[in-house]
Amino acid sequence: MKTEVRISGLGGQGVVSAGQILGRAAVYDGKNAVQTQSYGAEARGSAAKSEVIISDNKIGFPAVRKCDVLVAMSQEALDKYVKDLRKNGVLIVDSTYVKKIPKTKICKKIPATEEAEKIFKAKMYANMLILGALTKIIGISEKAVERAIEDTLAKKVVNTNKKACRRGRDLPQ
Repeated sequence: MKTEVRISGLGGQGVVSAGQILGRAAVYDGKNAVQTQSYGAEARGSAAKSEVIISDNKIGFPAVRKCDVLVAMSQEALDKYVKDLRKNGVLIVDSTYVKKIPKTKICKKIPATEEAEKIFKAKMYANMLILGALTKIIGISEKAVERAIEDTLAKKVVNTNKKACRRGRDLPQ
């Protein structure tokens, strides 16, 4: 089984961090994973994406061609990458920012930024809410994700990020 994931949004939304944590968590769950990232030269506010391929077998080509899962944390990201989503792929959007959604896709609307502001008083945790929902959908264990958060992020933010990720797993999908 192979799953190709693209997490997209704007620089500063934590797209790259979410991809790094996802890739690491997949490895902790015994899978093979490769993670790549790209973002505009300006970084904050420009297009950003992180791609993760997760497989039970060896991964021959390290780039996502067609997404099984597309995460769009901004309308611009959805508009740019929706064409790369497989016909039966899953679209996960931050419904705080993404309003125009194609009707033909399987879509999970997560009000990530709205929830992050309401619960944690900061937009910066929206990526962890999305990551929680994403990992639940694709079957990465909560234990592996929390270990990956601990091994990736600064100690002072680990607990809040784990809480945000748990909250994302608990959101209705």
